[in-house]
Amino acid sequence: MQHLDPHLWPLTATATHNHLVLGGCDATELVREWGTPLYVLDETTLETTAARFVAALRAHYPAASTVHYASKALLNSAVAQLVTRGGLGLDCVSLGEVALARHIGLDLAQVHLHGNAKPRHELEQALAWGVGRIIVDSLDELRVLAELTRDRLAQGHQPQPILLRLNPGVDVHTHAHIQTGQLDSKFGLPLATGMARAAAELALQSPGLELVGLHAHLGSQIDEYAPLALGVQRLLAFAAELKQRFGWEAQELSPGGGLAVPYRSGEPVPEIDDYVQTLARTVLDECRQRGLALPRLVIEPGRSLIARAVVALYEVITVKTIPDVRTFVAVDGGMGDNIRPALYGARYSAVRADAIVSEATTTVTVAGRYCESGDVLLRDVALPPLEPGALLAIPMAGAYTLSMASTYNLVPRPALVGVRDGQARVLQRRETYADLLRRDILLPA
Repeated sequence: MQHLDPHLWPLTATATHNHLVLGGCDATELVREWGTPLYVLDETTLETTAARFVAALRAHYPAASTVHYASKALLNSAVAQLVTRGGLGLDCVSLGEVALARHIGLDLAQVHLHGNAKPRHELEQALAWGVGRIIVDSLDELRVLAELTRDRLAQGHQPQPILLRLNPGVDVHTHAHIQTGQLDSKFGLPLATGMARAAAELALQSPGLELVGLHAHLGSQIDEYAPLALGVQRLLAFAAELKQRFGWEAQELSPGGGLAVPYRSGEPVPEIDDYVQTLARTVLDECRQRGLALPRLVIEPGRSLIARAVVALYEVITVKTIPDVRTFVAVDGGMGDNIRPALYGARYSAVRADAIVSEATTTVTVAGRYCESGDVLLRDVALPPLEPGALLAIPMAGAYTLSMASTYNLVPRPALVGVRDGQARVLQRRETYADLLRRDILLPA
């Protein structure tokens, strides 16, 4: 029987009557109704994971604290509703993501707007909509905000709260494409060059802005806590410098997110409680040593909140064996709905969902349908014998899959279905060919 590693699969995943069952729903029945590729969100796993982050913060940090979902990991209206109903705020990285928060009726005071290159018109709209916090990433952005808010006080508005995103110069041992806290990064205001100090001085001199705190994000898939602690230490050392120089004290501190998740059995399984405890203890120790008041602590889980909650289902289209080379199993999805293997070399595991008790006796490479040699979802994985029509399931499919999906080769993007207690509902419908053509303008005859 194929193993459902509890660290990889949703809390409700079971093997029943030789089929994979998610949220009480048979995967084969889900596919029969909604087709493939199909992404299945276990709502119980998502809500439980969100609650664990909130509980850990409350347990380890005695002052005010907030959990914000780093929504770029996976965002649509239903996911935003599920997360925010649990008391979480949203971190957004574009006006489109803010518009979605507004669409679901979320109080935008609970929204933070991130991004290293926010266009002027997006900043103008964010101010007009009343976004709770703008996380400033550069001196140029700060100057634009200072200009845009200069006359707002006279118009009866309160100063716009901002945090400065700092670059603390901390390297983490993860893929180069998902490192963000090292000095050679497009993100943040470097501490080492004096740019962060200049930004703080400008922010404090801008009457339309209220500098409420400091932010940093070191990267993604971090499974070592020492760099996270070092990042917090450098943020608070800078906060102490600003207090001494300007009399300013941080009301909020956000060390970002980035907690790793396992994608295959045997990979490290960082614990939410250990992660939060490390951050909280470092803030407490540093503030005590430096004579700082405890700030509101804001953490921003993304991948670690959503990845495990989602499973991707694919139908096998062809099986092609090349003697003494490899066996290619081609499925009806691929890099269009999950570009991570092609982009990052990400590694996943899989099971045969319609024959879960079968033994994994063959080694195959699972390729996608897209016209690219690099469109490979899994290399050299052990699976049961497969034939066209078989159903494959890939766990840990919630983060940076659908959110990075494309219509390459003009293939419509998959549907997302939510499951809970034996009931299933469409959270995001499958894209149609009419959707693909809607933006096109025909030339005159």
